[in-house]
Amino acid sequence: MTENEISQVVVDCAFKVHKTLGAGLLESAYEECLFFELKKSGLIVEKQKGLPLVYESVKLDVGYRIDIIIENKFIIEIKSVEALNEVHLAQVLTYLKLSNCKFGLLINFNVKLIKDGMKRVINGKLERELNEK
Repeated sequence: MTENEISQVVVDCAFKVHKTLGAGLLESAYEECLFFELKKSGLIVEKQKGLPLVYESVKLDVGYRIDIIIENKFIIEIKSVEALNEVHLAQVLTYLKLSNCKFGLLINFNVKLIKDGMKRVINGKLERELNEK
């Protein structure tokens, strides 16, 4: 499955979770529900995967954890905050760099319309806000 196809599955699952739960819950609740929906889709999905930092050929476990990673090539960072900011985007960019993944999706579930809480990140650049639905 390509990264774009995975992205569409993720967006569909996020819409379903948000429609069911609405805004206002803890990040961990959305993560568990999104993980459940993604597993049902048949994709290889891992949550809270450790991500080491390699510095001068030394692998350091500094506590980075990817919320959800799909097929070892697509990262999802989940938030439940009043508003996304540059620090949240920087976190996704760091995870993409450290994992050598090309695609990421930053999702804030604490919004009225989930499409307003999604930011797609590709190759270290914010591509666009998803307004597909």
